[in-house]
Amino acid sequence: MFDPATLRFDGNGLIPAIAQDHASGEVLMLAWMNVEAVRKTLEEGRVTYWSRSRQSFWTKGETSGHTQRLVEMRVDCDRDCLLLLVEQTGPACHTNRRSCFYTAIRDGAEIELHSPIS
Repeated sequence: MFDPATLRFDGNGLIPAIAQDHASGEVLMLAWMNVEAVRKTLEEGRVTYWSRSRQSFWTKGETSGHTQRLVEMRVDCDRDCLLLLVEQTGPACHTNRRSCFYTAIRDGAEIELHSPIS
């Protein structure tokens, strides 16, 4: 049985978690988890992160309705980063975009790739 305590958390007890759409492969967002957020996510199937600013748990979509259902959790080779393959409902980004990675740097300039979802 997988034990989240075997992961390599940083000095604040956190591990980065990258959310990726399980069907399209699109990278949606990066957030942080502590050991309890990893456990809750695996037990409930709803992705739960640790908010560094609020110092509390937040289950993705609990206020916005833009939920993430865990399809699969993967651990990187160093055990210090997680990849969450998710089924995303609605936008993943708090700016109301599908992905938080909507800005590209091209020829030294920032280019916005995606406009907010209406």
